[in-house]
Amino acid sequence: MKICAIICEFNPFHNGHKYIIEQARKLSGCDLVLCIMSGSFTQRGDLCISDKFTRARHAVTCGADAVIELPTAFSVSPAEIFASGAIKIINSIPDISTLCFGCENPNADFEKSALLLIEEAENFKKVMYSDLSEGKSFIKSYADAFAFVGGDAELLTKPNNILAVEYAKAAIKSNSKIALLPVKRVGNNFGDDTLCEEFSSASAIRKNLSSPTVKNNVPFCVYKDLKPISNELSRFEDLLRFKLLCSSSETLIKIYGCTEGLENNLINKSDLPYEQLINCTVGKRYTQSRIKRILLSNLLNIYADDCELYLKSDLYIKPLVIKNEKADAFMSALARADYPLIMRQRDLSALDKTAKKCLDSDIFSGKVHNFIFNRPNADFEYPLFI
Repeated sequence: MKICAIICEFNPFHNGHKYIIEQARKLSGCDLVLCIMSGSFTQRGDLCISDKFTRARHAVTCGADAVIELPTAFSVSPAEIFASGAIKIINSIPDISTLCFGCENPNADFEKSALLLIEEAENFKKVMYSDLSEGKSFIKSYADAFAFVGGDAELLTKPNNILAVEYAKAAIKSNSKIALLPVKRVGNNFGDDTLCEEFSSASAIRKNLSSPTVKNNVPFCVYKDLKPISNELSRFEDLLRFKLLCSSSETLIKIYGCTEGLENNLINKSDLPYEQLINCTVGKRYTQSRIKRILLSNLLNIYADDCELYLKSDLYIKPLVIKNEKADAFMSALARADYPLIMRQRDLSALDKTAKKCLDSDIFSGKVHNFIFNRPNADFEYPLFI
């Protein structure tokens, strides 16, 4: 069995995602395409527009053969942890031979860039922190440090390229035999808010849901499920602020990226409206994504020490949706995985204490998402095969 993996969020699933799945199948020559998808929230600290089961169903309806969940502890963490966690899950499934991903520069040597960051880690950090102390932005400091150790600074100014390098780093560090298959992104850039005719970014679609052009940018099964979520976003922001009001600097400092006094700054501004809170803490040193990710991790009780422990421990494989006609092949492949398969409540007994704690975070984040959307909890109740 030859499986090609795709690490994704699908928030929402759109034509560009469909294109990546098609290219993954075509270029890898795989038997099956498996998506490892974030559950209820994203790596940039955002609320997913639809629940994880709906988004997984969209992916399988539109070309994937199965979707499994990327543990929440990894999916809402910085890019390095996000990538390391996803590669960890991939490495646990022997039949996965290829990782396909979209990026801005598919001809770049991502493995070479990753090796530079691994071998020159100390010099990289020294230059980056020196630039930050001089008042340069995080993005500029990151690129300058990469150029100093011999890398192409321009490469790391694009978000999908950065993730690609992190995938390569994680693969090298874990001695993975996974082959990397970069594919050129089509349509507008990641985070671009302007709708295109057919290939818009997920953020453009989310911000323009009332536009008739959205219908041309997503498969029909996705379009009929898309709904405005302004009320849900307000509830989400209120929850983030409420949890911050209940938190201490000692708690916040346990979260990735919440250092150098940022924890105190957030506590001191915890009574501000959400947008004002973000604007007052974002600056050259701290990006909006970093602040939002910290607030989300605080809401979900995701702490750096736990994530580091999960990266070193045996975990689990949790399918969300599997295509009916590929079920036998996939179940056979997943049965050969290093980690137990979690499909029903009773399967939890196969997990040790650490893996159970990691899975509890997935379940809790799903409950928070359902609370925001006023839905009952659906873990272990949603149809697995479609």
